[in-house]
Amino acid sequence: MGKEDFAFRKMNYILLAVGMAVVILGFILMSGAGSEEGVFNAEIFSARRIKLAPLVSLLGFLFIVVAILWRRNSKNEAKV
Repeated sequence: MGKEDFAFRKMNYILLAVGMAVVILGFILMSGAGSEEGVFNAEIFSARRIKLAPLVSLLGFLFIVVAILWRRNSKNEAKV
């Protein structure tokens, strides 16, 4: 079994790890204290939780898709 038999190469795994780290960062940005019964906490509607964190998570998921589809052209492949 040669190196070419695997679907992913080292670069794919590195890109996947970076994408997963960005998604985790997005979820960490979404976390925080919530509202309790009888006490309203306006922090749950902050721009960080409503706008920034979902955008960071979305970019991380898109980066994961790119990492899965990433394929470097091999010298052995015929160029069309």
